[in-house]
Amino acid sequence: MPHTTPDEFAKSERFHIRATTRQASLIKAGAARRNANLTEYIVDSTCTQAEMDLADQNHFVLPPQAWNAFVKALDAPPKVPPGLKRLFSRSPIAESR
Repeated sequence: MPHTTPDEFAKSERFHIRATTRQASLIKAGAARRNANLTEYIVDSTCTQAEMDLADQNHFVLPPQAWNAFVKALDAPPKVPPGLKRLFSRSPIAESR
């Protein structure tokens, strides 16, 4: 792991946002509920949303060997756990009364 210096974690970027009164109240209430200051809450929440948005991308690249393994796994028949087979073989609870 490369050596990191404290400067690499220094907060140097600034964002200026405008919000409606309702949005500001909602954000402040969320921060209070989490016992976080407003900046921490906004940054953490925004980063979480950004991670989810980026994870939803539909284009990705794999080396040929990994791609072939991925396609093989997609083409394989689904594995059905025995417990799931038993569960779906029973009558629904609503019909047993």
